[in-house]
Amino acid sequence: MTGDGRVVVVTGASAGLGRSIVRAFARRGDRIGLLARDETRLRQARAEVEALGGEALVLPTDVARHSAVEAAAEAVESRFGPIDVWVNNAMVSVFSPVKQMRAEEYRRVTEVTYLGTVYGTLAALERMLPRDRGVIIQIGSALAYRGIPLQSAYCGAKHAIQGFTESLRSELDHDGSHVRVTMLQLPAVNTPQFDWVKSRLAYRAQPVPPVYQPEVIADAVVWAVEHQRNEMYLGFPAVKAIVANRIVPRLLDRYLGRTGYASQQTDQPERPGRPDNLWQPVRADVGAHGRFDAISRRWSPQIWLSEHRRALGLAGLALAGGMAAARARRPRRH
Repeated sequence: MTGDGRVVVVTGASAGLGRSIVRAFARRGDRIGLLARDETRLRQARAEVEALGGEALVLPTDVARHSAVEAAAEAVESRFGPIDVWVNNAMVSVFSPVKQMRAEEYRRVTEVTYLGTVYGTLAALERMLPRDRGVIIQIGSALAYRGIPLQSAYCGAKHAIQGFTESLRSELDHDGSHVRVTMLQLPAVNTPQFDWVKSRLAYRAQPVPPVYQPEVIADAVVWAVEHQRNEMYLGFPAVKAIVANRIVPRLLDRYLGRTGYASQQTDQPERPGRPDNLWQPVRADVGAHGRFDAISRRWSPQIWLSEHRRALGLAGLALAGGMAAARARRPRRH
């Protein structure tokens, strides 16, 4: 799918990775439905979209409610026309050992992160399947394959998205549908979530280094929309975690048991009782980036290689063929 002027829906659009994804589509002149809970930040995102040359519709939405997601999808099509791209990005998490988690916290993380993705997918499919076209992007994580300590609810939700997406993809194949679903498995990303995530940690939460800027991921999202790919691992850390888990999962259990607590915390004490966004949005004037700019990477060679693998493969074959031909032309010694 190429060309400007697409109709795009992005959930979790008001901040962090979602805000960066919105900007990336806006630069291409797309019309974007902005879904998130905080209306103030959504209006700020709309102003950015318009400044970048796109159009946007502000739709305050809690994706944990199917009826709200469906109403938002209807509003987007009423305003802009048929939806071409749906990006399921919204998430919440809790940093806490399992033994301190509460049942209602698991339910809420699951409803937003997993069921929010399901509800968004259902809304997209209802409109895309009759037209036999459209792209659904699932924002996944290396944690969809490899759980880590202190984020059991989030890891469980991402695992669920992975299984759901595999089932859906096989059904689309069975039906011969031209609707496409792509899941992107992310590394650690520098977003504001670490300042408003619910946490029981003694020290402030951080993404596990190495960390990437959200623009790196947002550009990959746009690339995935325009190229046929079922799944992409983004960044060498995601590749290493997924592959290692397939080979030595029990060894990773022990390794993460030793390192996973410290690697997810800074040396700054957490502020007790600070606001978190599990149940309602936190009022904060934030954009796409978190507080980790100084250590965040602005480019990934692994993503570049993944995006250019076909051209690189053809170049490799051409080089090998040329070398073989050169050897064949050499005079034989007797």
